[in-house]
Parts: sequence; C-alpha cells; structure tokens
Amino acid sequence: MIRQTTRSSSGNMGNYGKVGIKSWAVEDRPREKMISRGLSALTDAELIAILISSGNSRESAVELSRRIMDSIHHNLNELGKLNCDELKKFRGIGQAKAITLIAAMELGRRRNQSEALDNGQIKGSRDAADYLRPEIGDLAYEEFWVLFLNRQNKVIDKRKLSQGGMTGTVIDVRMVLKLALEKHATSMIICHNHPSGNLDPSDADKKITKQMKEAAALMEIPVIDHLIVTQAGYFSFADEGLL
Repeated sequence: MIRQTTRSSSGNMGNYGKVGIKSWAVEDRPREKMISRGLSALTDAELIAILISSGNSRESAVELSRRIMDSIHHNLNELGKLNCDELKKFRGIGQAKAITLIAAMELGRRRNQSEALDNGQIKGSRDAADYLRPEIGDLAYEEFWVLFLNRQNKVIDKRKLSQGGMTGTVIDVRMVLKLALEKHATSMIICHNHPSGNLDPSDADKKITKQMKEAAALMEIPVIDHLIVTQAGYFSFADEGLL
C-alpha cells in the first residue's frame, strides 16, 4: 500500500521511489536504524533495502524488499535460490541489483562454511553435513561432491564430481578414486543433495554407495560416510548402519 506522506522532496509520489535512502523519513532509513539500534534491530527486508539502495516509481527500497520477501514467504533459503532473471521480474530490480543480492547470499554461504569446522576436522556426520550444506543444501538440482580426508580426518580437498537434474546425477567411480590417489587421501566422504527435501535414500543412492565402498576398499581408501543433505537436515549412511 502506498502511504500519503511528505517524505519526497518534490511532493510527487510518482517520483518517490527514485529518491535515495538519505531522503526518506528517519523511521524508514535502515542505515540510520542500524547505526542507532544495531544490526539485530533490522528486518530481513530492511537489510535487503540497504543492498538495493532504491526502489521504483511506486515503492521505496524497503517496500520493494518487503514484496520480494512476501513472494518467498519470508524464507531466506528461498531467496538464495533465485537467479538474476527471477529477481529482475520485480520492478526496480535490474541486473546490478540482482547481482548484488546474489553476491550477498553467496557470501553468507561461504561464511557458514568457514564456520562449520574447527580446524577443518571432521569429527562426525554433522560436521561433514554442516561443511557441505552451504554448497548444495538449497540447490534446485542434484550435485554430487566428495570430501578427501587425511589421517587426522581433516579436509584435504573437496570436489564437485557431477551435476544433474531435479531427480538425479551420475558419478564416475574411477574418477573419484583417481582424485583420491592424487590428493593422497586416506579416507573419503561422499555426499549429494536432494532438492525435494526428502532425506530417504533411493535405490540408486544405495547402489552407488555400495559401488564406491567396494571400489575404494581395493585402494585402501575407505568411504567413511555417504551423506544426503538438504537445507533442513541430513541423512548419514554410516549413522544408520547402511555403510
């Protein structure tokens, strides 16, 4: 809803959305609110408004940001799934603003990943799931990843091996073993996501787990877990006694 107000310097509501944040009423300035009350006082929409800076001819940046959040049911995980074209469907969001939002979401993912491990050591299935969730947890398609570990269970390297559609992906067992040998890994954790959010392993998941386990055992590089990761949780083959 457009509110009658004197915030616009011209008095013309048609031009209201084109003025910058500095010209807004004090109560609608998220930057000043952040300085005076701290980051925790800002809503998600207000944080987004700081990123996009301006709205459109009908909405302020805050109002536009609220509309974006309304469209995804105020779920930041869903915001992280939007691409440039999807963001640009909102009036007032062009290429530059869309890229800014996507970059901010990516920084959040990388921060989560950097905080997921203590010294890069995998102490259990939760550590591995937390480490990989920023990479694949909210993707709309399946990806298959592998973590290569040393004798201290520290991550030597991680590698995306394949990318599929909504329902599956294909991996090359020989390529996984080749990479493990090149990295001098002493163990591995394989992982993929389920875009549907369903954590139940499929028959194909069980089959590739068996293939990887048997092939890696010949090289004395054990597969110590296979994880299915979603944004909301994870399934561990090792924890469930399926490995």
